Amino acid sequence: MTQRIEDYALIGDLQTAALVGRDGSIDWLCLPRFDSAACFAALLGDEENGHWRIAPAGAGNCTRRSYRDESLVLESVWETATGTVKIIDFMPQRDTAPDIVRIVEGISGEVEMAGKLRLRFDYGSVVPWMRRSDGHRVAVAGPDSVWLRSEPQVRTYGEHFSTCSSFTVAAGEKVAFVLTWHPSQEQRPPLVDPHEALDHALEDWHAWSARCRYQGPYREAVVRSLITLKALTFAPTGGIVAAPTTSLPEELGGVRNWDYRFCWLRDSTLTLGALLACGYLDEAAAWRDWLLRAVAGSPGDLQIMYGLSGERRLPETELGWLRGHEGSAPVRTGNGAVTQLQLDVYGEVIDSLHLARTSGLAGEKHAWSLQLALLGFLESRWREPDEGLWEVRGPRRHFVHSKVMAWVAADRAVRTLEAEPKLRGDVERWRRMRDEVHAEVCEKGFDPERNTFTQSYGSAELDAATLLIPQVGFLPPDDPRVMGTIDAVHEELSHDGLVRRYSTAGPAVDGLPGGEGSFLVCSFWLADALRLTGRVKEAEALFERLLALRNDVGLLAEEYDPVAGRQLGNFPQAFSHVGLVNTALALARALGAPEEDAG
Repeated sequence: MTQRIEDYALIGDLQTAALVGRDGSIDWLCLPRFDSAACFAALLGDEENGHWRIAPAGAGNCTRRSYRDESLVLESVWETATGTVKIIDFMPQRDTAPDIVRIVEGISGEVEMAGKLRLRFDYGSVVPWMRRSDGHRVAVAGPDSVWLRSEPQVRTYGEHFSTCSSFTVAAGEKVAFVLTWHPSQEQRPPLVDPHEALDHALEDWHAWSARCRYQGPYREAVVRSLITLKALTFAPTGGIVAAPTTSLPEELGGVRNWDYRFCWLRDSTLTLGALLACGYLDEAAAWRDWLLRAVAGSPGDLQIMYGLSGERRLPETELGWLRGHEGSAPVRTGNGAVTQLQLDVYGEVIDSLHLARTSGLAGEKHAWSLQLALLGFLESRWREPDEGLWEVRGPRRHFVHSKVMAWVAADRAVRTLEAEPKLRGDVERWRRMRDEVHAEVCEKGFDPERNTFTQSYGSAELDAATLLIPQVGFLPPDDPRVMGTIDAVHEELSHDGLVRRYSTAGPAVDGLPGGEGSFLVCSFWLADALRLTGRVKEAEALFERLLALRNDVGLLAEEYDPVAGRQLGNFPQAFSHVGLVNTALALARALGAPEEDAG
């Protein structure tokens, strides 16, 4: 049975993550990091490209599943003719090596179980050499070594280059499997006790979730989204990946398939705001510090994204042996958009550092000098066309959002110098830049006949990013141009009430064939814009609609197809969950939740 994008749940250890299907199969896992090559790649091909399934013999999808309380421990339950069984899946936060723990627990009756482990290193292309050692199954190929053991030990046997198992569990019985990776040149790491690891994982997640200071409406959705953001954090550096997957399609059968296992600067302000508002100051500081390290250097070398540790080279490659999710090819690793000129990122970095300063994060002595250097570069380049927020692969344009973010950069510098006049900087210089950008955008980026801001200068196309104009303070929410833009985007870019980024019909602004789904974070932006302009009930209705699009364990992909009723794009998507958190908190305040409850 083919698993859809929304059929997957996430487990992880804050350095990598796996996707577990409703059928009990782990179809995606990169070891040892988010951006490493996958050893289970069935998600982008088929079972021959690697997976690990444990389920009742002959069974299909589980009867029900959920995360245990406020944690990342997944429980999947099958009710069969002979009994009921539960599988508990999680990844302990690692000491030295990554582990996946799968505990099979009998609930009632007696259930025959079947397991199949098919390891395929290097994105499903390399079949490892398998051997037995001290009660383990050991797979080795090149730099990778994986050990599998069970407690109590069950019989395993080789079949069609897979490791299979067959066993029975009765009510009250438990069988635990542990899969451990380590570099093949090193000794096997210490063994993990699966049951102690489960207790510790639950304790860790419960303690972390309890730190969330938001207690208002939608708390369940907010906490689940925050747990997802935490799971997408690369703990050694504080970087947050956009998603743990690559090449999940924005259109089924299409070519818009990209690698999102990197850290985007465009996400920085909204992510920082969500973490700060919910009381996660340590995570916010770690993200801020990652940002400062990543962008250090010449302002002219600023990139739109970086690797988990701030790596700059992310070459894009196509993996021709993988057919793609539901035939959506090519499958790509790396991301060629890393070399694009996107002027809005300068504004986003400066805005993030301004937010960190004004929110009371411990200061970083070099942060202000960096902001001045970035702003000085932007001052000389903001008049140029760029590829824009959406990383178009068509010709450069004067994107309105990019210009608005240039205004944000100058505005935040002015605000900082006004609040702290002893800081180094020429406040009048930045005021002049701010005024000049503002005047040009209002003259060249606004269509007075339609009463809306457009995607780029001289274009008739619209862009959902213009919904951010009141949120960043470029114009007040009650400005007629803002209200006109909200109405225009709502009318022209929405499909069944959900918002697309821009139109992919007609002349291709992004240089790519085909279309895409509704972009979920844009729909959250519409809810925010409606709220800001006093249309709170409409905002609340849209937010409730978006909550209903989450899968059964509360996860969102990047996009949604309203016609097919399917999630699309890389999954789960950090930007979608950041949008959910920020909209929930803002709506709670608008609906009258106490300030200490609303975040």
